Amino acid sequence: MNHYQLAVIGAGPGGYVAAIRAAQLGLTTAVIESRDVGGTCLNRGCIPTKALLHASEAYHTALHSEALGIDVNGVSYDIDRIHERKAQVVTQLRSGVEQLFKSNKIDLIRGTGTITAPHTITVSGQDEPLTADHILIATGSVPARPPITGLDTEGVVTSDEVLEGAPVDYKSIVIIGGGVIGVEFATFYNQLGCQVTIVEAMDRLLPTMDREISQNLSMILKKRGVTVHTGAMVKEIGKDENGLWCKFAVGEKEDTVSAEGVLVAIGRRPNTAGLFGEGIEIEMDRGRIVTDETLRTSMENVWAIGDVTSRIQLAHTASAQGTVTAERIAGAEPSVDLSVIPSCIYTDPEIASVGITADEAKAAGIPVKAGKFLMSANGKTLITGTDRCFIKVVCHAETDVILGAQLMCARATDLISEFADAIVNKLTAAQLRSVIRPHPTFTEGVTEALEDLEGHAIHVAPRRRPAR
Repeated sequence: MNHYQLAVIGAGPGGYVAAIRAAQLGLTTAVIESRDVGGTCLNRGCIPTKALLHASEAYHTALHSEALGIDVNGVSYDIDRIHERKAQVVTQLRSGVEQLFKSNKIDLIRGTGTITAPHTITVSGQDEPLTADHILIATGSVPARPPITGLDTEGVVTSDEVLEGAPVDYKSIVIIGGGVIGVEFATFYNQLGCQVTIVEAMDRLLPTMDREISQNLSMILKKRGVTVHTGAMVKEIGKDENGLWCKFAVGEKEDTVSAEGVLVAIGRRPNTAGLFGEGIEIEMDRGRIVTDETLRTSMENVWAIGDVTSRIQLAHTASAQGTVTAERIAGAEPSVDLSVIPSCIYTDPEIASVGITADEAKAAGIPVKAGKFLMSANGKTLITGTDRCFIKVVCHAETDVILGAQLMCARATDLISEFADAIVNKLTAAQLRSVIRPHPTFTEGVTEALEDLEGHAIHVAPRRRPAR
């Protein structure tokens, strides 16, 4: 029987980062994984979707390059080759993780890990269980499947099946769910010329985001030909000689839309299947594992991180939690502040947020002031021709400390780190304003939004010329 100081169940972005950090700190470490290393993010989520989006963006840019003075004739795409490129990226990154396991002397054990007793894990396909001083659960999540009649109809898929199955060149698709997964896939298919219909149960797309971001995204998608139904409850999915159809209701009114494919993208649920053996009880809340502020579970020396514990499921959250947990187990001081977590959405334009919005601050009784800059006055934005976009920043009205930011613009997912840095280090708007940002860049919009806090904005959006 092998014994380790730390055994990690799950080799996703939380599990593999925790294992590597633990090994670096001198702990004997094993990782148990039933599928490919990298988890959902690397194999069926973040990385493959962004590879697809990069391809569709390149195709869309080529189609619309005439305004740049570039003529591209006969531009086309090959869905099989797009997916082949996606697979190459995934394979290369996965190989890198496996090599890190080897170089850090981490044992990778293939199979499903089940906690069968304190400090004990039974692994499918292995003759003997292993034991560990500490066990870290990092099993991630799986696509949620709502109780919809006809959900098992042939042709109805989840994001996992789109990313791992045989490529399908849809000319029309219904996407059930207008959250992060839904709007990213809507962007991908729309850029390839597919007729996209989004059916979202809430009253707006991205219901957990800043309301202006949701409204702006909906407007942009509709402008690009995407049909958006919000406040819509799916009643049934079926198939006939013309393909798939989806019946939904908006209030008392029912409607039906037909398409070649139906993608169910209503979110993901914690993956706890087969995780606990008979007699093992651990505190759960609606399917997720409950942890305290140090990420310990109710079972002694068992920790849990990432999607299996969280209502907000983000790969970088899991990685940060993995780093901190490994450091706590090794007796080291946590090196990451887990209180400030940026969110990123890879639509066109990109969306990112961190901290709190002005509305959330006011609801909590926090006095705030907000600054906003429309990026249509930003030189780099005009050059790239990005649709209507903006940067908003929120700070404390009395202390001037930065509390949050909401971005919808080109490179928003990169720019957001500047605000996350400011919030973690409790910087004031004045301190952030004092930085010289190069010209011409998208980052100049950060300065402009900060200037707007004091009513000192230098640039304003150019007015459209009246039609002749």
